[in-house]
Amino acid sequence: MLASLATVGKTAGPEQTERHLGHIETVQKTESYGFRNGSVVVAPVPFSSPMIGSGLGLGAGYLFKTGPDANTSVIGLGGLRSDNGSQAAAVMVNFALPGNRWQVKALAARADAVYDLYTGAGILPVSQDGALARINVAYGVTPDLSAGVVLRYLETDISTNGAVLPPSLQPDADLAIGSFGLSLDWDRRDNSDYPTIGTRLTAYATRSHTLGGISRRYDKTYTILDGYRPIGRQGVLALRGTLCAASGNTPFFDQCSIGATDNMRGFNSTQYTGPRSASIQAEYRRRFSKRWGGVVFAGSGWTGPEFGDLTQGGRHSAAGAGVRYRVSRKFPLDFSIDISRNNEQKTQLYVYVGQRF
Repeated sequence: MLASLATVGKTAGPEQTERHLGHIETVQKTESYGFRNGSVVVAPVPFSSPMIGSGLGLGAGYLFKTGPDANTSVIGLGGLRSDNGSQAAAVMVNFALPGNRWQVKALAARADAVYDLYTGAGILPVSQDGALARINVAYGVTPDLSAGVVLRYLETDISTNGAVLPPSLQPDADLAIGSFGLSLDWDRRDNSDYPTIGTRLTAYATRSHTLGGISRRYDKTYTILDGYRPIGRQGVLALRGTLCAASGNTPFFDQCSIGATDNMRGFNSTQYTGPRSASIQAEYRRRFSKRWGGVVFAGSGWTGPEFGDLTQGGRHSAAGAGVRYRVSRKFPLDFSIDISRNNEQKTQLYVYVGQRF
């Protein structure tokens, strides 16, 4: 889940490995502070996705807090392997100073993802391998609001096992890319793993350049707004809205995508991509007991060359239901199994840890 290896990267490579590592950050069992008072956590994570199939991810980390008002810092290692041969490995360091005045998040990952690429000529099986290094340094303006800079380096190579890559995608087959961007995070949720009230606004804007070969430059921005509201004592309504815009010469794996940019269930992440995308999602979550819960969800998304042209490509909708099993009595972390059916009458299974958003 390479952050930018794609639409793939966002569901199949180091990015998913990073997501697995991220979930272990909440399993901090000590009230002591300082590096020497941390704890070691190992978290196996089964998963299933329409991109790379089913498999197992493993995250291990050393967790500590620099102060009572700081987010948990973590030094982590992770990896995953799926039944179609995709595999990835990553190392992550997240560090937060007291009061979250400064936060540093760094990731180095390598992935080899096997998936179906949707093209104008049909579905093309491809193998995409790559290496990613990314760092995000953010300053806490307030305890809820932070702004920072993002640096990224990506190498990616695509092979087709003897098939011919369409001419429009051939320039994307072998690239080295450097990116610089700005980040914004305004988080007013009551909990990062199972929020019941509040909002979170995240936004990124990046400019990328190819390194070596023919010079190529492209921009990408996206904004995600999440909202949560309690319904009764055991229910929560969760909402998500996503907007994304990318330059016309953006590589296919870095374009806006239904399923990758917004984490929407129901579609392969390479099926609907483009320079522009927008989507809305809603989910009702309910706890049935201390351990068991369930969800119902629905979402719709659009892609196109411009925001004014999004409806020309049609609406892509999906809905479904899922079960939740609370894996910890102390922390609100769930093992999730979802089934989604889209408006093309195709069914997808998702298995992961945590909430979709």
